[in-house]
Amino acid sequence: LLLMVDIDHFKRINDQHGHLAGDLVIKAVADALNATVRPMDLVARIGGEEFAIILPNCPPAFGAAVAERVRARVEGQAIPLVSGQQLGCTISIGGAYAPQWVRSTPAVWMERSDLQLYRAKSEGRNRTCIEPTPVSVVSAEEKGLLFASSIFGEDLS
Repeated sequence: LLLMVDIDHFKRINDQHGHLAGDLVIKAVADALNATVRPMDLVARIGGEEFAIILPNCPPAFGAAVAERVRARVEGQAIPLVSGQQLGCTISIGGAYAPQWVRSTPAVWMERSDLQLYRAKSEGRNRTCIEPTPVSVVSAEEKGLLFASSIFGEDLS
């Protein structure tokens, strides 16, 4: 599962509270993301206020719950600013799976996750949208490639 995460209204945070506050928000979100996922998962800042989380071997049945747990963790934190104020923020999350049997590229996987992220933002922000799990239908051509020979060395195609 690849989750694309974007801090909601980040420009407004920078404009209203300054770039130092923006930096504190980015660090707090990064810390929350890292604290919410498994040790084997990878959290990376990929630009500005955007992060990616790769969750290897995350079962499709758990993807939405994991994304929601991450979203809720960020929403529930109060970020202390240098001024003594506390600031809250929210994130939007889009996600997509990369099934092993589907030929694809990392760029396509990111595009699919990004589409879900923009869907989450367009539906009001502070929400998660995970791409429906692909059906594991295998084409006749793929079956031929997968099962071209049996364990006994016979040609099954």
